[in-house]
Amino acid sequence: MAQLRQDYAEFESRNTRIVVVGPEQPEAFIDYFSKNDLPFTGLPDPSASVLKLYGQEVNLFKLGRMPAQVIVDRAGVVRFVHYGHSMSDIPENSELFGLLDEINVASGE
Repeated sequence: MAQLRQDYAEFESRNTRIVVVGPEQPEAFIDYFSKNDLPFTGLPDPSASVLKLYGQEVNLFKLGRMPAQVIVDRAGVVRFVHYGHSMSDIPENSELFGLLDEINVASGE
């Protein structure tokens, strides 16, 4: 999440809302977000219902939930999905910016 926070203004300039979904209880989410001064939305999902809908993998041998990044356009269409194979397997922000720019051009923004 640090890289998302680092480039938060760049995401905002692309009319992008960041929503972080995690399996923790609401209290844990509130505590983590406030301690780390995260500017985006956190969605606690203790029953993992949202995470299951998006197919996020759980691998107990690799510390639990594998990272997943999903870009959903304004119409609710999933335009990009990356399922990480390890905790460090996440796309660079520059890659996400390129995808967001393409989506914005295609939608006339």
